[in-house]
Amino acid sequence: MGVGTMLIAMPQFFMEKYRYEKYEKYSPSSNITPNISPCHLESSSPSPSSVMGKSQNKINDGCEGDASSSMWVYVFLGNLLRGLGETPIQPLGITYLDDFASEDNAAFYIGCVQTVAIIGPIFGFLLGSLCAKLYVDIGFVNLDHITITPKDPQWVGAWWLGYLIAGLLSLLAAVPFWCLPKTLPRSQGREDPGSSSEKSKFIIDDPVSYQMAPGEEMKIMEMARNFLPSLKTLLRNPVFILYLCASTVQFNSLFGMVTYKPKYIEQQYGQSSSKANFFIGLINIPAVALGIFSGGIVMKKFRLGVFEATKLYLGSSVVGYLLFLSLFALGCENPGVAGLTVSYQGTKPVSYHERALFSDCNSRCKCSESKWEPMCGDNGITYVSACLAGCQSSSQSGKNIIFSNCTCVGLAAPTSGNWSGIMGRCQKDNGCPQMFLYFLVISVITSYTLSLGGIPGYILLLRCIQPQLKSFALGIYTLAVRVLAGIPAPVYFGVLIDTSCLKWGFKKCGSRGSCRLYDSHAFRHIYLGLTTLLGTVSIFLSMAVLFVLKRKYVSKHSSFITTRDGAVASSSFRKETCVSRVHAPQPKYWPGKETRL
Repeated sequence: MGVGTMLIAMPQFFMEKYRYEKYEKYSPSSNITPNISPCHLESSSPSPSSVMGKSQNKINDGCEGDASSSMWVYVFLGNLLRGLGETPIQPLGITYLDDFASEDNAAFYIGCVQTVAIIGPIFGFLLGSLCAKLYVDIGFVNLDHITITPKDPQWVGAWWLGYLIAGLLSLLAAVPFWCLPKTLPRSQGREDPGSSSEKSKFIIDDPVSYQMAPGEEMKIMEMARNFLPSLKTLLRNPVFILYLCASTVQFNSLFGMVTYKPKYIEQQYGQSSSKANFFIGLINIPAVALGIFSGGIVMKKFRLGVFEATKLYLGSSVVGYLLFLSLFALGCENPGVAGLTVSYQGTKPVSYHERALFSDCNSRCKCSESKWEPMCGDNGITYVSACLAGCQSSSQSGKNIIFSNCTCVGLAAPTSGNWSGIMGRCQKDNGCPQMFLYFLVISVITSYTLSLGGIPGYILLLRCIQPQLKSFALGIYTLAVRVLAGIPAPVYFGVLIDTSCLKWGFKKCGSRGSCRLYDSHAFRHIYLGLTTLLGTVSIFLSMAVLFVLKRKYVSKHSSFITTRDGAVASSSFRKETCVSRVHAPQPKYWPGKETRL
């Protein structure tokens, strides 16, 4: 994990320095006088042939550079190594805990591990917030010559720095693992097969002894022979299959929501990317950690069985997504951008067919529609560029660039004599900061409620499969969540969200780049609607889990317990399992077998 994480940061050391186009023509560091006209008048414009020749050469050079770029290989290999390193954590780590923890403490210990795992994203978001404030080439260029700020849409933060820090911490964290014993000794009082934390109390036809012979370990060939029979047994378990489907759909919802939550906060509430990461890391993620820890406490305090755990898992999902519905009402209006969301007169919103970046006020200027160099006019309207605002002159004060004599600004504010503007987008107002506060409060409560069912869901997964298939089932579960939710969810979420884009950026070669401006209303309905839809499907699948569990297992276990030996049936508290009788041959098994590879 450590090596893979550091490998992802390598493109920064092999790529060219980041170049932005925005303010170079207005910067005093260039050879052009700083007091130039953003509005390139036709009379003073160079010949079209010379402009086309120079621009075509630049485009060809840029395209050749893009085509020869293979930096994605470092990111691919880094994630591949990280995936290999993360694989043993969930299947073997959770199984190890469940094997050797006491019966009363298993859910509590699993809750502690999952809670500690959430602390990582907390520091990750906070570290990402800090790195987003630092320029991408910090340490490589003179920052005094940088004319843009973190509020600028083309600002790129030091994305690579967080990977280096996280990779170094992972390498340091790996050192104590070399000091762990190969096996954990079990107390004599817990070696009785009747009290084994692994052995299902409801399997009748499996009189195998689970004592481990000295030096006996799991063999690779034995695992290979048992793979297909084990997979066949898992696929025949209706509770496992339904829970796997419910979790996969729910994680599709959660992965898509979390991936685009910073972008949603930026576009909907006008916050910077640094602030978005800061709020998520400082407020949202701790709520998730507290919810997971609370789930473990509830399981331990009330000694909930598998059926009660399923009810808690379903209840937290229902309440969480009902709270999530209230976020539809907490949206902000579209920012006023001339030609895209409002007319150049600033009097009314414009429809899709009425959108036009050119108007009478900038008809004499030779402006580019593809540029995104937002300027905030004194009238409170944002213009795509100073040229499209019809500005005749510019001046610089520190890193702030001020434009004057902007004809389009005067068109929307004819009574005002100050027709000027400043580089950057206008901030959202009209109660948007208050809406953002409400959004944070409800988001925190929703995150806590949804995560409350995490540990009960794990207990359901562990108790509804044969003990010898526990690690295998957890591996299948982790694989399904990563492949069927972690990979596709950000893709189709992004594709649908991009349908709400109002203004696209463009790359050097002329191909479409990232979206510069979204329709706030469409973005909100797509983002929240898709998340809610997937969550609703997950709830119905969870209800099916509860129904099958009650119908096929609880009644069988109740009748079986009445025929059990009195000493076993009167046990105060034992780990429940809901495994139905199967006739597939089961390999010899003992607690801790799978973790002694």
